[in-house]
Amino acid sequence: MPANPKYLTQSKWQRFAKITAAILGGYLVSVSFHLALASWFNKTNVVITMVFSGFILWVALMIVAFLAKNGWKIWFIYLGLSLLFSILIYLGQTYNPIAK
Repeated sequence: MPANPKYLTQSKWQRFAKITAAILGGYLVSVSFHLALASWFNKTNVVITMVFSGFILWVALMIVAFLAKNGWKIWFIYLGLSLLFSILIYLGQTYNPIAK
């Protein structure tokens, strides 16, 4: 049974924003989050954990992107989160340079 058209996104730009935010933005947030953890905690354990939790987080962020009404807002949120995690990476490397 096909989806009801009234629930589908009509704008091609919104559809493009949601798809790219789901794939690229979700991946960017997932990787930056795990790299931020690696800059503060044991790198080996975080990288091994990222193999599984990174994929799960990426899929969850994909679902969130498609549930949102506005794809550009999701892009803004994902880029903001990536920037926040990048700042945490920088601070972790600055104040905790010997993270094992």
